[in-house]
Amino acid sequence: MSIQNHLETAVKKAFVEIFETEIPTVEFQATRKEFDGDITIVVFAFLRFVKGNPVQIGTQIGEYLKTNIDLVTDFNVVKGFLNISINPSYFVDSFYEIYATENYGTLTPAPTDKAVMVEYSSPNTNKPLHLGHVRNNLLGFSVAEIIAASGKKVYKTQIINDRGIHICKSMLAWQKFGNGETPENTGLKGDKLVGNYYVAFDKAYKEEINALIAQGKTEEEAKKQAPLLLEAQDMLRKWEAGDTEVVNLWKTMNQWVYDGFAVSYKNLGVTFDKNYYESETYLLGKDCVQDGLDSGVFYKKEDGSVWIDLTDEGLDEKLVLRGDGTSVYITQDLGTAIQRFQEFDINALTYTVGNEQDYHFKVLFLILKKLGFSWADNMYHLSYGMVDLPSGKMKSREGTVVDADDLMDEMVNTAREISQELGKLEGYSDDKKEELYKTIGMGALKYYILKVDPKKRILFDPKESIDFNGNTGPFIQYTYARIQSILRKADFDYTQKQNIEISDKELAVVKTLQLYPETVQLAAKNHSPALIANYTYDLVKEYNSFYQSSYILGCEDESVKVFRTQLSYKVGTTIKSAFNLLGIEVPERM
Repeated sequence: MSIQNHLETAVKKAFVEIFETEIPTVEFQATRKEFDGDITIVVFAFLRFVKGNPVQIGTQIGEYLKTNIDLVTDFNVVKGFLNISINPSYFVDSFYEIYATENYGTLTPAPTDKAVMVEYSSPNTNKPLHLGHVRNNLLGFSVAEIIAASGKKVYKTQIINDRGIHICKSMLAWQKFGNGETPENTGLKGDKLVGNYYVAFDKAYKEEINALIAQGKTEEEAKKQAPLLLEAQDMLRKWEAGDTEVVNLWKTMNQWVYDGFAVSYKNLGVTFDKNYYESETYLLGKDCVQDGLDSGVFYKKEDGSVWIDLTDEGLDEKLVLRGDGTSVYITQDLGTAIQRFQEFDINALTYTVGNEQDYHFKVLFLILKKLGFSWADNMYHLSYGMVDLPSGKMKSREGTVVDADDLMDEMVNTAREISQELGKLEGYSDDKKEELYKTIGMGALKYYILKVDPKKRILFDPKESIDFNGNTGPFIQYTYARIQSILRKADFDYTQKQNIEISDKELAVVKTLQLYPETVQLAAKNHSPALIANYTYDLVKEYNSFYQSSYILGCEDESVKVFRTQLSYKVGTTIKSAFNLLGIEVPERM
């Protein structure tokens, strides 16, 4: 039984005996470093159930606990907070419970539980992934892993925007300027090749606009009348009509992009259980619009367009179907959401999409609720801020968007440079070195992005992220590698329970280890990998403080040596577990 469970049972009993009243729960928090104690009970929370001075109430409960349970050795009250000191022997017993627990901190889903779906990435097939996609993918994948670790079955998905005028633009440019170029005959990744033609279309289109303006057209007229745009629009109409030549070109070029994305996803370390394609979902949602009209949730205007009035909820009127019967984005999103809940045994859906879409998702969730879908309450928008780079760093080809592959290459190169400067890789083969550079570089990138609360904007500095000191991925990876070095040198059996007096430094590590399961649950509830990242840093800080002040393998007391080795082992497995949830690998040597 955990320390909280022990204390909660005792505090509830104390309330019945002292105040003749029952309380439903007890609120705990970590004791602030400036006060004595191991765990704190929030007395203010009890004032709903018993009137009185919080210091006096806290003192009465503290005295009851100290008198009635061996677990508690002392207490102090600061305003409305009861700080409890716990018998150190409890922490030794608690550690051995942790030590014996396989997959400590994570739970497996019950067979009867419904699953959660997490959507992320959702790129367009007219260009490569960029820096924004990197944050999106890392967040979505990590949140899915964290929710799975909290004890739920999870499906990872993306919807690929593979149709529309922007796709036709790159297709048309390739037809006009491509000279039969393919990924095979150019050596370019397919997504890069197609992206180049999207840029080529834009360049040629602007030249046509300027020529039309020179002939006396207004800018607005020139944009609409440029021959290239008219051709692209005609191509889209042909695609929608199923024109064989256009559809075949669309399939070919999209496949080039998918092959390119697959390489980027592999390097990022993210996976998907199911891909949705907008070409297959763009007609969805019309049935639910008709249902909404029939039930009075939607209304029709004179031009035949269908709307919903959300002004009573502080939003506005929203178009859900155009007058000509064609969909808008919200129509597709309604249909896709309904399809997912029909296809999969899920009761919750998380969308990983940038914060510029906050309003869209408020509207989407509210409409689904009004249409009577009970699961709409379990839909969540994992909204995140932009990622910026310091000015002058990593200019992309067009000077505006940072290519995801270029960023990953830069991270690995930076890791290579710093590792070579440190010169600690004697005896490594070239292949092992390259593997390590990738582990460090990608670990630095992922940790730097995931340690920040998703809602905050990030200024990402590649050099700063690969510092081997401070709150960085490489610092934590280095601590893990150091622990593995200790374990390789431990030429004795360290599996048996020891009877020792725990030191303050060891106690701090054990107390931090105890927080891991609740951190996983909290991170899942808040959709926040930052909680896992910063927990891992706290654990590593406590461990390094212990490591620097204590002999481990050199300790003369055999029992203490074994215990410290066991403590190191469990810190190592917890670092690895936490970093797995962030999609970060840990090296056995560094």
